[in-house]
Formats: sequence, C-alpha cells, structure tokens
Amino acid sequence: MIVVSYNFERWIEQCLGSLRRSSVPVHIVVVDNCSKDKTTEIIEQNYPEVALIKNKTNEGFGKANNMGINYALKNSCDYVFLLNQDAWIDSNVVELLLNAFEKDPQYGILSPVHLTGNGENLDLGFSNYTGLKSKKDLAVYETENPIVKSTIINAAFWMIPVKILHLIGGFSPLFFHSGEDIDYINRLHYHGFEVGFCPKAFAYHDREYRKRGKEDFIFQVTEYTNINYRFYRAFGYGILAGLKKAFEALRKEGLNEFYRIFAITLRLLSKSGHVIQVRKRTKNANKYTFLNLEQTAQF
Repeated sequence: MIVVSYNFERWIEQCLGSLRRSSVPVHIVVVDNCSKDKTTEIIEQNYPEVALIKNKTNEGFGKANNMGINYALKNSCDYVFLLNQDAWIDSNVVELLLNAFEKDPQYGILSPVHLTGNGENLDLGFSNYTGLKSKKDLAVYETENPIVKSTIINAAFWMIPVKILHLIGGFSPLFFHSGEDIDYINRLHYHGFEVGFCPKAFAYHDREYRKRGKEDFIFQVTEYTNINYRFYRAFGYGILAGLKKAFEALRKEGLNEFYRIFAITLRLLSKSGHVIQVRKRTKNANKYTFLNLEQTAQF
C-alpha cells in the first residue's frame, strides 16, 4: 500500500487504521512530502509497521508515488495499491481486488467503488467517470465480484500488478499534482490493458469539502501527451482546441477569461519539446520509465 502524505494528521487513523484491518495483510509505505504538521511523528510513534519515506521538499503526487513504487519493486511485491491520504477502505477490498485480477488478467488497474467520506453517496469524480448516478445503480451487478470496465477511474484507490509497472513504468514527471492518473490510463490503454472497478468492494474518499478549480490546463496537457493519438491530432486537441476555447471565451466571458486560457495554451506550447520526448518514452516504455526519479520539466 502506497500513501503519499502532506499534512496527513487529520486522516491518519482512518486511512492507516483501515489498512491494519485488511483481511489480507498488507505492507504499508508512506511517502511524506515534507508535511508541516505532526504527520511523521504520529506515524513513527503509532504505526511502527509503516515504512516511512520523508522527503525534504514537496515532490508532488506522481513523483512521490514513484518513490513508493520503487520501494515496492525492490521488496519484490506482486501488486501495488495507491491510496490517497484522505481515503480509507473496507477490510475486504484488497481480497476482492486480488480475486478479480486472477479472474481477468486483461485489467491493468482495478479499483473499488469510490464513496464519499460519510459513505452515503458515490464520490463525484467516480460518478462522472463511470456514469453511475447513485449507489442504487450498483444493484444491477448481482453476480459475485464481477469487474465493470470504465474508461477512466481517478487514482484515489488503484491496485496495479507489478507486471504492468514492468511494462509501463511510473507516473510521468510532467505532472506535479493533477492529471498524472489520466495520463497513466492513456498509456495503459495504448499498451492494451483495461481499467475497471469491483462493485462489491467499497472505499471512502473524504473530499466533499474541497472546492473544485478550473481544469482547462490539465485537460489540455493530458490530450497533448496522449499517445493513443498521432502527434498532429494531439496537437489539435491540446493546442489548437485551447486557442479556439480562448477566443470563444473572449466572445462569451470577456478579456480576463480569454487571457487565462490563452496564457495556459501558450505555456503548454512552450513545453512542446518536453512533450515530444515524453511521448516517445511512454510508447517504448519499460519498468525503468520514470522510476529512476530523474528530474524533468513539469507543467
């Protein structure tokens, strides 16, 4: 289990406590991105079984997960489970996902159902990606532990077999703290694997309190880096579509929104050299891709 933490104190007991109660024993790695609260002290005092990696600076979500993945690979793990710090799982989740992988090896990422922190509703992001509107929609899945395919599932709860990491590598260093999961799934699809969730497995993501920001830039980056597109198509979706949207915003919303989107698009265009390099690397990926933790320009 890999947890990337930053000021994790608020959720430690729910998150790490749920892992202690797992029906399948798990090894836990926490990669701390230089928390300003008592995260590391609490873990060292109360969770001695946790392997704690303490970064001296905030390395971002993707790179910190790559550190945890490196640790897992060096310790001969068969699977990694990426878990957000503000999230926790039911005790049978790991067991159900492992059984699901054995039934269908075509899946490269499996996830439980993402619920809100109070468990009353589906997490908004999970609902948007899967097309499910409420928990009641899960009732159609009556067979024991099927896998339901989804185009995208956000990385709050991802189980990944090590064979996938050997094929695809880690998260792209182009992304600091958003979009890296969409990029990884695009790469997974390119290499012929699917993403899905197990409707009998449940996990909880405590993020209802967050304000959702505008995601134009992340969407444009993930389109530009998407290796399922030929480069001219990726350029169209990442750059030309951004310019079109900027001029539409000028007409509908005024100069401020035009300048915001136009600046985003120019910023992305200026990184085209890095994008081209990363596209080549991810097409010819292997277990070392992005897992040697090299420094690469980020957006």
